Parts: sequence; structure tokens; C-alpha cells
Amino acid sequence: MKILDLYVAKHVLGGFLIVLLVVAGLDMLFALVEELKEVGGNYTFASAVQYVLLTAPRRLYEFIPLSSLIGCLMGLGILASSSELTVMRAAGISTLGIIVSVMKPVLLIIVIALGLGEFVVPHTEQSAQSHRQVMLTGDGAIYDASRVWHRDEMTFLHINAVIPDGSVRGLTRYEFNDDLTLARSSFAEEARFDGSQWTLTNIEETRFAVAEGLPEEEIGSLSTAVIDSEVWRSGLTPELLQVVMVKPTNLSMSGLLAYSAYLDEQGLASAQYRIAFWTKLLLPLAIFALVLVAMSFIFGPLRSVTLGQRLITGIIVGLAFKLTQDILGPTSAVFGFPPFVAVMIPIAICIGLGFWLLNRAK
Repeated sequence: MKILDLYVAKHVLGGFLIVLLVVAGLDMLFALVEELKEVGGNYTFASAVQYVLLTAPRRLYEFIPLSSLIGCLMGLGILASSSELTVMRAAGISTLGIIVSVMKPVLLIIVIALGLGEFVVPHTEQSAQSHRQVMLTGDGAIYDASRVWHRDEMTFLHINAVIPDGSVRGLTRYEFNDDLTLARSSFAEEARFDGSQWTLTNIEETRFAVAEGLPEEEIGSLSTAVIDSEVWRSGLTPELLQVVMVKPTNLSMSGLLAYSAYLDEQGLASAQYRIAFWTKLLLPLAIFALVLVAMSFIFGPLRSVTLGQRLITGIIVGLAFKLTQDILGPTSAVFGFPPFVAVMIPIAICIGLGFWLLNRAK
């Protein structure tokens, strides 16, 4: 069985690696072409290439489930086309035995996926976003109004970039009174955390006269000032800010849990972070479900079709799986059912479909 396991693993892992490298490589190429639109000033072609390379681990991680499905279809499809699966079964090896041989290399794929998602992607993605934003924003207060906004009690923040060392470049704050009138806006070129509070430097502030008791002609007047440094106390820490700068799907599970708890304390919506947590936690089960569907196709309806047909089927199933998860995630937030259920539904459908087709093939 060891020889058989190695032989099957060679085909499965070979198909997986080919699909993963091709799909992720094309994605990186398209991303680089898109980044060329931003080239100018400090953001050079070399900066764009560096940004795309830093996002490579994230792109590989995102395509692992789809590559597992298509790679398994390719690897086992080659064995089926050359009648090697038929020979294995004629030699007394059961379908279950072949499935076990396939799942052994899949366990390696799952371990690699978990390692990337937990220990590599959060750091490389944060470095990539920081590098890009620093190159693009320079010393401007707000480069991209859609980039990173956050609320800390009655203060709304816009953050240009969070550097990997925990410091912040370009912090814009809008402070509101309890009656929701704007009291102060300020921009700090840099902010550093000393363990308990933030020290802001090179601050430009504007104050709005809205206090009760002022003469009517003074209400709404403005006063501006330039301040060398200021102490800012906030519940935000560098760790939480690094979470803010990265999309939920690119964070570690521990980071997702910590930031979800912080959002709950602030009375803010944390649904997308909890959905991302369950998506990452159930990723091994999702890979298993997709590989199970691939094997059921090989032993069932796709036993004797061409490689092209198998690839098209794999792409359709993989995209349908991803689309279903992407739709059910926000739907759970709107209708209030648990994120776990939203993530688990497409996985359960794939597992049920896989076992049903395997049972029919017997």
C-alpha cells in the first residue's frame, strides 16, 4: 500500500501544484497590470512589483480549495483515463482504499493551507498594504476616502497606513460631541504607541466653536493650530490597527476573535469578522468536501470523459461553492442566523453530494 499511496499522492499533488501555480500566477499578473494604473510619484514600477509579490502568499491561500478540487480531478482523471483505477480495483483494492490513499496527500495540503492562513498571510498582507499606502499617500491627510475608516467611541478615524512596527502614518480624526456636532478635526503625520497611550506628532487641527453659552455670532466659527505633539488615549492598539488595515479573510483566527470582541465592546457590527473566522476554521473541512466531490465525479459521471470536460466541471463546481459561501455570509448578517451555519451549508451540500455519488458508483 505504501507504493500505491506514493503513486496516487504523486498524481494528486502534481495536479494540485500545477493548477495552483497557474491560477495564482495569472491572478498576480492581472494584479500587476491593475497596479500599473497607480504608478506615479513615489509609487514606482518596482514598488508595484514588490506589492504584488508580498500578496503572493494570500493569493496562493485563496486558491487552495479550488486547486484541490481541480488538481484531484486532473490527477485521478489521468489514472482513470489510463484504466489504472480499474486495475487497482481489480487487484482487490476497494474504492474506500483508493479514497484513503487520496486523502493522505490532501492532509498535507490542509496543513500547508492552515500554516499559510495563520502565520504567513496576516504578516505579508499587512506589510503589502502598508508598503502600498505609504508609497501612495506621502504626507497627505486623506489619499483614498474609501481606504480605512474606523470609529473609536465618538471619534471617527481615517488611517493611511499602519507600519509593521506598529506605528501609524497619516491619522485623521473627527471628534464629535454627544449631540453629534463636529467639535474638532485633526491630522497627525505619525502616531506611536508606548504600551498605554499614543503619541502623535506634527498635528494640524481645526476646532469648531459649538459650545453652549457662546455668542451667536461665534457659534460655528473655526480656529486652526499646528501642534508638535499630543498624547492620545484610545482603546485601539497596534495589533488591532493592523487588523483594521487587512481584509477579514486575510487575518489569523486569533486576530479575528480579538477584533470581533473589540467591535462588540464598541457597539459596532462584527458579523463579517465572525464569518471570516468560521470560514478559516472550517477550511480543512471545505477542502475535504471538495476533494470528496472530485473523487465521486471520477468514480461516477466523469469516469470516461476528456480532461477538458473534467477541468470545466471542476471550475464550475469550485466557483459555485465559493459563490454560495460569499452570498450566504452577508445573508447571515442581514437575517441574523449564525455565521457557522452560513459557512457550513455549502460544505454540507458538497459532502452529501460526494457520498451520494460514491454510493451510486458502487
